[in-house]
Amino acid sequence: METGPGGACFNMALDEAIASLVIRNKTAPTLRIYDWNHPSVTLGRFQRASDVDVMFCEEMDIPIVRRPTGGRAILHGKELTYSFSADTISGCFQGDLFSSYSALSSAFLRAFLSLGLDVRASGRKKAEPFSRSPLCFSSTSFGEITVRGRKIIGSAQRRWPGGLLQQGSIPLEMLRDETERVFIKAGDRADCLMGLRETDPSITFSSLRNAIVLGFRESLGVVLEEAAPSEEELNLAARLQEEKYQRQEWNLLK
Repeated sequence: METGPGGACFNMALDEAIASLVIRNKTAPTLRIYDWNHPSVTLGRFQRASDVDVMFCEEMDIPIVRRPTGGRAILHGKELTYSFSADTISGCFQGDLFSSYSALSSAFLRAFLSLGLDVRASGRKKAEPFSRSPLCFSSTSFGEITVRGRKIIGSAQRRWPGGLLQQGSIPLEMLRDETERVFIKAGDRADCLMGLRETDPSITFSSLRNAIVLGFRESLGVVLEEAAPSEEELNLAARLQEEKYQRQEWNLLK
């Protein structure tokens, strides 16, 4: 499912809506690929809002929204974003969190290899101990993929009884100046960040999207069918957007 650019609240609401319906067996496991109509910050589900400069984001009209998944904050911009929802009752995702991370990591590893990138997958089951940064791309944990030691995809997963939702960000170009300002309270520098076009300027959203489809097919043995969000998914997303993702009580709760 490719849904194109969307607003921050809508993107998070639709991801949760799809996952909810997948877990209830109302729709098939779904890989959604999308991007952003405006630079936006997402916070991890349990992250403190004080990890970002809220006032700067307000001044620059950068929306802040809290993800349904965990992990650390991301400033989204020129990137491909994905979400993957599946049941955990049967198939290759019925194991624990690390086994499902590993399965999805193998699909993305295959995708990046098909683009000719010299990639590595981390075997660590905890974030690297040197980094206490609130910024997602400043540390590498289990199953995450690097080029020349720098992380090129950030992912976070949430599990419910019977299902999972994994969300991830693959920057094509980094918004370094904006990132340093958004995370200035934590003293973050953007030197560690890298977009895919720094490794190969010819990579496009379309070529990356096609590589991911190939990676899922070859690594997981699945056939992906093109589909648009269903009416039920869109209706649930609209309700979640209104009741949750547009509310400061959710987005800035910590």
